[in-house]
Amino acid sequence: MSARPMDKSSAMDDFRINSQAEIATILKRFADSHVHISLTAPNGTSITATLWLIDPKRGIVSLSVLPDEPQLDAIVECDEAMVVGYLDSIKIQFDVLNLMVVHSGRDVALNGSFPQEIFRFQRRNGFRVQPMMRTSPVAKFRHPMIPDMQLALRVLDVSIGGCALFLPHDVPTLDPGVLMNGVVVDLDADTRVNTGLRLQHVTSINPDSHGVRLGCEMVSPSNDGLRALQRYIDQTQKRQRMLAKE
Repeated sequence: MSARPMDKSSAMDDFRINSQAEIATILKRFADSHVHISLTAPNGTSITATLWLIDPKRGIVSLSVLPDEPQLDAIVECDEAMVVGYLDSIKIQFDVLNLMVVHSGRDVALNGSFPQEIFRFQRRNGFRVQPMMRTSPVAKFRHPMIPDMQLALRVLDVSIGGCALFLPHDVPTLDPGVLMNGVVVDLDADTRVNTGLRLQHVTSINPDSHGVRLGCEMVSPSNDGLRALQRYIDQTQKRQRMLAKE
């Protein structure tokens, strides 16, 4: 299977790493620290794994997965997945292709091709912005526990790696760790991001807010969406700085 290019536009060049030595160093940090990473296939299937072994010379990466992982076959059938994980304050994202399950006794590994490029994004602290008052950005998706319920939650803030949403008190709650697939984040007339969202934490705002704050991590956003999101964040920061000077 030929490699699927992630995005070749100059808008992503600031995040792109294609030095094989640097890629190997970053992946080794994942393996050494046993950091959990998420794999999301093009069909929306997502699983959690750890990076077990990297072999740049043979062009292989090996990921450790649970032997009874129910979504493993669905991931392998797609033959490719996008990997997302965090090292310190940095979000790392890359594609892994040619997936194959390998059994060794009671252990199960998922082997794939060594990535030719990875993307490194600064996490929330450097990029988080609150939408301008004149816009009404929302995230639209189906409630993961109640598929018939369509939600449109207000976006409180957004970054290159995640967003915070407002969940009203009269909407059924969501549990931390749940993955919302097929999310459409509409920030303004020119900015729409198609992504998955993984709920990281739920926090109260204040007694009069009549709802809670959902802190979410973006999972495998589209590359077009990432470009649009970066532009939106840059423009919002500039507008907020201009308003602060008035």
